[in-house]
Amino acid sequence: MANTKRRSVIKLAGSAAAVASTGMAGILASGRTPAFAQQKTVHWLRWVDFVPASDQLMRKELMPQAEKELGIKINYETVNGNDLQPRATAAIQSGSGPDLIQAFNNNTYIYANSVVDLTDLAEEVGKREGGLYKYCRSMCSDGKMFMAMPWAVIGGMIAYRKSWFDEVGATSFPKTWVEYREVAKKLKAKGRPIGQTLGHTFGDAPTFTYPYLWSWGGKEVDADGKTVVINSKETVESVKFMQGFWKDGCDEGGLAWDDTNNNRAFLSQTISATLNGASIYIETLRKPDQYQTEKGTPMNKDILHSPLPAGPAGQFGMHLNQSDMLMKYSKNQDAAKEFLKWIHAEKNFEKWFISQKGFATPPTAKWETHKVWDEDPVMAPYKVAAKLGQTPGFAGLPNQKAAEALSKYIITDMYAKAVQGMPAEDAVKWAEGELKKIYAA
Repeated sequence: MANTKRRSVIKLAGSAAAVASTGMAGILASGRTPAFAQQKTVHWLRWVDFVPASDQLMRKELMPQAEKELGIKINYETVNGNDLQPRATAAIQSGSGPDLIQAFNNNTYIYANSVVDLTDLAEEVGKREGGLYKYCRSMCSDGKMFMAMPWAVIGGMIAYRKSWFDEVGATSFPKTWVEYREVAKKLKAKGRPIGQTLGHTFGDAPTFTYPYLWSWGGKEVDADGKTVVINSKETVESVKFMQGFWKDGCDEGGLAWDDTNNNRAFLSQTISATLNGASIYIETLRKPDQYQTEKGTPMNKDILHSPLPAGPAGQFGMHLNQSDMLMKYSKNQDAAKEFLKWIHAEKNFEKWFISQKGFATPPTAKWETHKVWDEDPVMAPYKVAAKLGQTPGFAGLPNQKAAEALSKYIITDMYAKAVQGMPAEDAVKWAEGELKKIYAA
């Protein structure tokens, strides 16, 4: 048996030598196929897109095209947006997982030591496309490295039923929180409350509570980024007003909602308005026969969008920033970089952007003049979302500490505790204590 094995090894070695010396003729002569290097696979983990057509485009067209042109395999995986951060943490702890992981907002800072610097690619795309927005840059770069490649910004605007607002005398969207509360009170009396989540969900909760806090003059920390200043007269006033606003005009079941519940509530006509990306409107465009008003007309003809109202300190917005992290544990870093470069090429990225119908704003200024924005005036408010957003951690930077506070939902929970009965002053003191644990560390 030993002699048999030895003869087999010699035979294989001879075949390999024949291939090396004679090319295809050698392969044919040996009667064996060559052992090619294993094809590289890039595993890309993203959210389940709120625009289904975009996920379909990725799976059926863009990923197969990338595989063909780059000669690599793309494992395109989608999960609920709330599952991205736990997946990233688990992958880092185990040292294995997706090569590319989508990140929201400034969560990139949490994983700064576990990702590959993507500065070259980010700056290349920015230079080519009129510059990266400051908002996107600050979420993805600490000034030393790009912890993730900016992808898009999902604008947060209030989707509302125009005819229902008209019925209570609001022929234009309320400009201030005081006006909005009065309108909401009238709407709730007619069984059409405002729908708003104050739950632990990645999008609609923080993009509502952070701008709301800022509009009253409240903030987590001072400009030095170290001094916690949440316990202020302005913050307390914002919490007291929220308690009244919630009781007077909101669907009080919203406390437990995630980023899909308000969509379903709006589409089923149980709420009159909600802070959201444009996914509700886009869904009614996609299925006009399914989503009808109580009068039997297409609902998409009765939906408009507006920024959040202004408070005593002004009008603010915070929008969901999306980026892609390349993980240090990845064994396919070069292939992943090539894929990122490919997907961000204008001819490829544009296909995805068009499929979004304005739901997503690209991270560079070039796209502001794209024809997409001329096709539907209802989507116009989303056009410059990335230009006007303010980052978590204001008045400090959106750094690791600010990201931790966002991930723990401290600002959202402050308001949630108050609307559930905790005195405003106590809710603010609780938030102050939680923030000090982070910023004093």
